[in-house]
Parts: sequence; structure tokens; C-alpha cells
Amino acid sequence: MTKKGGLGRGLGAIIPGESRVPTGDLIYIPIDQILPNPRQPRLDMDDKSLMELAESIREHGVLQPLIVTGEPGASNYTLIAGERRLRASRLAGLDQVPAILRPAGDQERLELALIENIQRADLSPLEAAEAYQILMDEFGLRHEDVAARVGKSRSTITNTTRLLDLPDEVKTALRKGLISEGHARALLSLKSAEAQISVLNLIIDQGFSVRQTEAIVNARLGTRPERTKPREVQPEVQALEDRLLGYLGTKVRLNRSQRGSGSVVIYYFSDEELNDLMQKIIKDE
Repeated sequence: MTKKGGLGRGLGAIIPGESRVPTGDLIYIPIDQILPNPRQPRLDMDDKSLMELAESIREHGVLQPLIVTGEPGASNYTLIAGERRLRASRLAGLDQVPAILRPAGDQERLELALIENIQRADLSPLEAAEAYQILMDEFGLRHEDVAARVGKSRSTITNTTRLLDLPDEVKTALRKGLISEGHARALLSLKSAEAQISVLNLIIDQGFSVRQTEAIVNARLGTRPERTKPREVQPEVQALEDRLLGYLGTKVRLNRSQRGSGSVVIYYFSDEELNDLMQKIIKDE
């Protein structure tokens, strides 16, 4: 069900001008015959940047071919990657655009569109979270599978998809830019939607920074705020923490006394991540 490898190499493996020439034919297609990618994760595009790209296309043409799928000689083709170039080409008044024709299934369309947007024009946090979730829900991929395909760490995939757990009011504020991803992550610590929305309203009304938001959240949870004084870590302790981070894939803190005793704190951010950690630690189960 899951197709291994391939896409994790990024667009360089499939788009000319990168590290290798793609398989597939370079053709010129009338713009009217290109249908949008139904799996396009990017919902919003900046009008100013589109106009700038359109001006560049008027002067220099489309330097980077689009990627489409469809039967050769078909009346219509489906766009896989190149949504911004297609829109800008329309603004520039082009009748046709260069494109690479290649076969692609539903999953590959989404993966390629994701990779392009991540590498060329970052998706918003929620757009990325929704696309990652589709890959997992519809194609049976795990967090580490998605991470390998889009060139991110598994913890990034896990933490980004957690944004989808926020109530609609918070997600709308994040989409509109009323709060940042840092604000949204801080709100995730609150367990109820009512508490999250209450603090959201304070952020918007008072213009609170992420640090101020974290302080409010900590106060509501009854926890102490993090120390403002930087933590002093001995080089050998830092080296051990880095090794554990590389093996476990999550933040690890090593507390070591002068007598040699101490504790190891392993952080996780979801039940799935805890299960992954248990499988790594207890290998015989």
C-alpha cells in the first residue's frame, strides 16, 4: 500500500535544472487545458509575489516547467506541481506553458505538490498540517513515512499536525495571521477548547507575545514558568543529550549531579510519539 522511497529526494529528482533530468516528455500545453491539482495543499497565495512572478514570466518566460499528468494528446491535463507558475502565467497573458508529462497516482500528486511548496514557497502551518494528515489518513502513512517524503523530522510532522486539534476559532486566527504558530503551540497545552479560546481572545485584545502567552498558559495550568536564566550544560552532558536526541528523535534532558547520580527526562508530544519511544526503548516487544 505504501510506496517506499523516491519522493524524499525532493524536486531535484524530477524537475529539470536541478540535480538530474526527469523521466517524462517536455511539452507545451495551452493553459486552458490544465486542470488544477485537487490535492494542492496551498490554499492562499500572496498577490504581490504572484504579480512579481508574472512580470518575470512576461520578460523571461517560464523557466521552470510545470509537472502535469494525463494521457499524451489528451484534451486536458491535471497539474501536479507548479500552481504559482500556472497562476502567474495566466496573469502574464500566456497562451501555453512548458510542462513535464508524467504518470502519477493520487498519492504522488499530493506528495509532489507538498514537496514543491515546502521547498519553494513555504506552506502555512495549517496547510502543511492538513496535507500531512491527508497522507496519513488516506494513504496509511506513519509520521516517519511522511517525514521521509517531505524532508522534515518526524517530530516536526507530529508537532505540526497537532495544530489540527485546536478549535476552529484558534485555527481561523492562525490562518488570518492574528496569531503566530508559536502562539498556537502554546495554546495546545490547555486541555479544553474554552480555555484555549479564552486565552486566544486575550492574545488578540492585548497583543501578547508568544512568551507572554506561555506565561498565561503556565499560570492557568498552575505550573512554574521556565527559568529565564540560560541552562548551563557541561560539554559531556550536551554530547550525551545530542546522542539520545539522535537515537530517540525527541528532546532529552540529562540531569546529572556531581556525585554521578541523576535523571533522564524524555519529552513527547502525543500518544503516537510515546508508543514510538517505547518501541525504541523496549526492543523485544
